[in-house]
Amino acid sequence: MTQMAKMIFVAAATVLCASSLCAAAQAGACEDLANLKLADTTIKSAQAVPAGDFAPTPKATYHDMPAFCRVTAEVKDAPDSDINVEIWLPLENWKGVFHGTGNGGYAGILAEAYDEMAAGLKRGYASATTDMGTAPSTILDGDPLLGHPQKWKDWGRLSTHVMTVVGKQIEKAFYGAEPKHSYFTGCSTGGQQALIEAQYYPDDYDGILAGAPVINRTWGHVIGVTVYQAAHLEPDHTLSPAKLTLLHEAAIKACGGKSNGLKSDAFIADPMACKFDPAKLICHGADDGKCLTPAEVKTAKAFYAGPTDHDGKPLFFGLLPGSELNGWAFDEAPINNPNEPAFDGLFKWVFGADWNWRDFDTVRDMPKVDAMLGPDLNGAVTGSFDKFEARGGKLVMYQGWADAIIPPSQTIAFYLKTVKQFGGLRNTRKFARLFMAPGMAHCALGEGPTAFNSLSRFSAPPDSQADGDVFAAMTKWVEDGQAPTRIIATEYVDHSPAKGIAMQRPLCPYPQKAWYEGAGNTNNASNFICAVARPKN
Repeated sequence: MTQMAKMIFVAAATVLCASSLCAAAQAGACEDLANLKLADTTIKSAQAVPAGDFAPTPKATYHDMPAFCRVTAEVKDAPDSDINVEIWLPLENWKGVFHGTGNGGYAGILAEAYDEMAAGLKRGYASATTDMGTAPSTILDGDPLLGHPQKWKDWGRLSTHVMTVVGKQIEKAFYGAEPKHSYFTGCSTGGQQALIEAQYYPDDYDGILAGAPVINRTWGHVIGVTVYQAAHLEPDHTLSPAKLTLLHEAAIKACGGKSNGLKSDAFIADPMACKFDPAKLICHGADDGKCLTPAEVKTAKAFYAGPTDHDGKPLFFGLLPGSELNGWAFDEAPINNPNEPAFDGLFKWVFGADWNWRDFDTVRDMPKVDAMLGPDLNGAVTGSFDKFEARGGKLVMYQGWADAIIPPSQTIAFYLKTVKQFGGLRNTRKFARLFMAPGMAHCALGEGPTAFNSLSRFSAPPDSQADGDVFAAMTKWVEDGQAPTRIIATEYVDHSPAKGIAMQRPLCPYPQKAWYEGAGNTNNASNFICAVARPKN
C-alpha cells in the first residue's frame, strides 16, 4: 500500500470504527508522518503516544490522556528563520477541530503550551503550538535575539501563521480532511498572537480567544524600564513587600466600593472609576512601617502613571489601583535577572548589548525603538479586523482589572478604537466582545473570581459550570451563533478547587458591569445583573 493510500485508509477507518485494531492502524500512520514532505519543513519526529499518563517534561505529567500522535516539525522559510512546531493529533474520535495555542514573553520553548494542548486533546481537538522561532530565548530573556532581525519578525507577526499552515497540513495528511472549525487560544504574548491572526490572517481561525493581549509591544516594554528606574535609580525608592501590602490595602479601601463594587469585596470592581493618590499614605514623621516615605510615594506614582515625558505628561498607560500585589514586586526585581528591568532584551536589539537601563530616556529613545521594531512588533496597533469580521470570525477578549504586566486601560482603549472603526458598539458586538475580570492578575489568579477558562490550569471553572467557561462560550458563538452575554467567574476557597467555591460573579461584555441587585447572597452570581449603569430598584 502506498503512503497516500495508507493515510486515506486510516482516515476512513477512524470514522468507521473505534476498536483497538483501528487504533493500531492509525498509530502506524502516525509514525509514517515522519516521511511527510512539506515546503520548507522538516518533520523531526512522529510518535504514537498510548492512552494514560503522559510526561512530556520532567516537571509536567498529564493524567488520563487519550492516545494521540505527537509530531514535531521545523520550518525554515527564510534566512535565519527557524520556527519549531508541535501538534498532538487524537488517534480516535477527532472532533474535526484544529486548535492553535499561544505563548508568553519571548517564547522560545514548546512546552509552555502543553497545558492548553492537553486540555484541547481531551476535547478531541488536534492541538498545535510553536516556539515562535525565538529559541534559544526563553519567556523572560530575549537577549539571544540580539542581531537576529528575522527572528524579531517571526516573533512579532509571522510564526503563529506558519504554525497554523503547517499544523493544518499535517492534520490533513493524517485525517484526510480539512478541519470543520479552527480555534486559537492565548494570553499575554498569546493574546497578541491572537489579535495578529485575526487582523492579518483572517482565514486561519473561526474563533479566537485573546487574553490580556500585548497590543503595543514596544511601549509595553517601556513600562518595565520606567518602573524599574523609579525603584532603583535612587536609593530607598524600592517598595518592600510590606509596603506593597500597605499600598494595596489602602487602594482596596479607597476604591473597592466605587461604581459597581461592594465594600465587602477584597478586590476593586472597576479601578478606572476611582482616583487613588498614594500620597495619602505619606509619612508625617518617622517611618513606622504604616506609611510611605516620600521616595516610596514617588515610586508608587510611577507605577500608576506609566511612561511620561519630562514634565510628567502621560505618554502611555499605567497600572491601576488593585494591581499592587500582582506583579509590582516582579517589576522591581525580575526573577530572571534582578539587576535589570523585566523583558529588557528588546532594547538591546536596538541599542546593543551594552545598553544600560540607567541611561534610558523615554522621550529621546522611543522614536528610534519604534522606527526599528514598531513595524514588526506593533502590528496589533495598526491592523484591521475587517476581513475577519466579514468572513464571520468571532473574537472574545478578556483581561484582569488587577493585571500588573499589561495595562488594562490599554486593552479597553483598543476595544473602544475597534468600536469606533466598526461604527458603534452594536456592530462590534456582532463579532468581538471584551470581558474584564475584577481582581484578576495577569492571565490568571488574583484576589477576585478568576476561574473561567477551561484551557488554563490556573483558572479552570467547576466542571458543572457550563456558563463559566469563556472558551466554551467562544466555540458556542462560532458553532451555534449564540453570543456570550455573561461569563460566570469562580473564586475557590484558598484558590483550591478541592476546597469548594467561595464566590461567583458574572463577567459582563464591556462596557457592561456586574451590578448587585440589592438582595441575596453577594457570593452568588445570580444576584447580579449585567448593565452599563446601576439598575433602578
